[in-house]
Amino acid sequence: MAPGRAGRGGGLRDRRRHRWRPPTGDGDRPQRRRRCSRLHRARRGRHRAPGARRLGSARLRGSDLRAPCRRLPVDGRPRGLRRHARQGPPGRPPAEQERTAVSVLVIDVGTSGVRAAVVNGDGAVEHVRHRHVLPTSPAPGFVEFDAREMADAALAVAHEALQALGPRGAVEGVGIANQRASTIVWDRATGKPVGPGIGWQDLRTVGTCLALQADGIRLAPNASATKAAMLLDLADPDRSADLCIGTVDSWIAWTLAAGRLHVTDATNAGVTGLLRADASGWASHVLEALRIPEAALPTIVDSSGVVGEAEALPGSPPIAGIAGDQQASLVGQGATRAGLAKVTFGTGGMLDLCVGPERPAFEARGPQGTFPIVAWRRHGRLTWGLEAVMLSAGTAVEWLRDDLGLIASAEESDRVAAACPDTGDVWFVPALLGLGTPVWDFGARGTLVGITRGTGRAEVVRAVLEGVAHRGADLVESAEADGDTAIASLRVDGGMSANATFVQALADATGRAVEVSPVLEATTLGAAYLAGLALGTWTDEDDIANRWSPARVVEPGRAVDRERWRAARDRALATVPELSSLQF
Repeated sequence: MAPGRAGRGGGLRDRRRHRWRPPTGDGDRPQRRRRCSRLHRARRGRHRAPGARRLGSARLRGSDLRAPCRRLPVDGRPRGLRRHARQGPPGRPPAEQERTAVSVLVIDVGTSGVRAAVVNGDGAVEHVRHRHVLPTSPAPGFVEFDAREMADAALAVAHEALQALGPRGAVEGVGIANQRASTIVWDRATGKPVGPGIGWQDLRTVGTCLALQADGIRLAPNASATKAAMLLDLADPDRSADLCIGTVDSWIAWTLAAGRLHVTDATNAGVTGLLRADASGWASHVLEALRIPEAALPTIVDSSGVVGEAEALPGSPPIAGIAGDQQASLVGQGATRAGLAKVTFGTGGMLDLCVGPERPAFEARGPQGTFPIVAWRRHGRLTWGLEAVMLSAGTAVEWLRDDLGLIASAEESDRVAAACPDTGDVWFVPALLGLGTPVWDFGARGTLVGITRGTGRAEVVRAVLEGVAHRGADLVESAEADGDTAIASLRVDGGMSANATFVQALADATGRAVEVSPVLEATTLGAAYLAGLALGTWTDEDDIANRWSPARVVEPGRAVDRERWRAARDRALATVPELSSLQF
């Protein structure tokens, strides 16, 4: 037999049998042969469509991304790549095969780490592996990360999750979910980043945003546009180098495809600040103002659809789903019908409302501070949504833990807050990074009011949880107003959704039932659903919606004083007037 090739972590790849197996130490004898799909056979020269080009077989080792980029044609479909066909186990009815034969690997890149998991045809999330990739803050308002470390972590956890599958260690496709708007610039020939990755929370380009505002171009500092321009100014002032610009999904797709794909999906493109309002392509007037070469930008592709092969993984499964984390969470919680909404409470908080095929009427920001977003794109057709933004959510709990020392862990906040029945009229406004929807004031700052001699640890911790809950209610009210729709119940996920005191406070503040996701991080499930739609695992968006089943439903338990909350919120505004003047 042909010898296997060493891959990441010392495992061997048996080229003839196309499966990944760990070194055995006993002569490296092949294990059970896995049935190959049509796509895998096509890569070896069989069943290739007439005129189809064979995709390269380069493999990544760590962060060695030296293969040249293969740009996609305008329609976003790679030449020569046929629809991935799959077969279920023999002897089972077709309907059962549809649910059991497919597993999807998801790589989910968050703000603080990288997760990989395998999602099976029943929607169960298995074999979760995680690596911390923490951002740094070299100066006030700066947020950076190491893109090379991120790529290494993504490959490591992906291989670990696949190896955990054991004898059936193969997946039919790959989905990607990612923190949005964080920006990376790298050399197309070498695959090496030319500077640090710039996190979505980074505010160093506020001055650029203010200057552009005077010229009639309104960009938010947390969008990718000014971050990309800043990185280009540092690495390529005269714009002569052959560089790639991308958000995290672009970087991970490039990594998985051994440098042969430079793509982004419509959900990620939509939050760069560089996309046309109708999502039909890149906005040339913004590119010109920032001196961003369009050739350096990725091809925009469907959120659900096969775009290329993950050649850095065993079996080279197709990359079939890509979405920004919030849109992936929307899909993962089954909110794929107009009028359904979810809120993800992570570092920040994001409410996303599914609107449907028609774009919201306002071009940029609605009267109540929400934004039109691409919820997903499938078969070239857009589904639109509205997004309302909370800049600080879990960050406020981290402040209690890391800076004040009032709790030893985020989980302890639930127990400590439950020790008192209420805050004693103490109000906390979580504006540690400014306030988003509905007021949008980057100069607002965190505020704690109503403290008396009787205020203790429990009251302060509870005030923080209730403050985040009231901000959640702000998002709901704004989305209902700008979307001209009623949100009957609210679906929630993210780390704070495991906090019982917080979830009850959210139900009280919003005055409606809160449905808690059965999966803490629904982004992973959503990316799997999008990939599975492309692979035929699930039939359509209604199929996804019908699969929703919350872990628990929390009903409102008491009335709250929302006017009192708004008065406290107003006191947090314009603390830093220079930043408060930024409008977009």
